[in-house]
Amino acid sequence: MSVHIAFELPEDVFSTFRQTPDEFVREMRLTSAVKWYELGLVSQSKAAVVADVSRQEFLAALDRFGVSPFQETVEEVGEALDHG
Repeated sequence: MSVHIAFELPEDVFSTFRQTPDEFVREMRLTSAVKWYELGLVSQSKAAVVADVSRQEFLAALDRFGVSPFQETVEEVGEALDHG
């Protein structure tokens, strides 16, 4: 099941980003998913669903936005290994 969400934006938003409304919505979904992943709110697979892309495409988007595909820091991984 899916839910349709609609909201209004000024027309000049699309020209600012040089995108059609459809392109803008795709980019907005992807950007949101990347940020939510970066904040640790969603997994990679859930973020890919939110963005409506494959997991591989989502990983490429993480690279494009400069976001690590790993949610754990080096310190957290080290701690887990020390206590594992």
